[in-house]
Amino acid sequence: MAMDASEIERRIKAALPDAQIEIRDLAGDGDHYAATVISEAFRGKSRVQQHQLVYSALQGDMGGALHALALQTSVPE
Repeated sequence: MAMDASEIERRIKAALPDAQIEIRDLAGDGDHYAATVISEAFRGKSRVQQHQLVYSALQGDMGGALHALALQTSVPE
C-alpha cells in the first residue's frame, strides 16, 4: 500500500514541529515523491544528517510503503 502525501507530511511534522514542508507527487502513482523540508533542527548538521532526520521520521517505511523520496533540506533564512 502506497503512502499519501498527507501522511508523509504528518510524520515529518511530528518529528520536526517547526518544519515548513512542500511535497510533490512526481509520478502521480503515490510512490514517488519529492519533498522540500526547512527546519531549524537542521542548523549545524551535514546534508546527510538532515536527510537522516527526515528518513527517521518516516519510521522505516522508506523502500516499503514509500518507494522513493527525493529530498531537499535547509535551514530557515
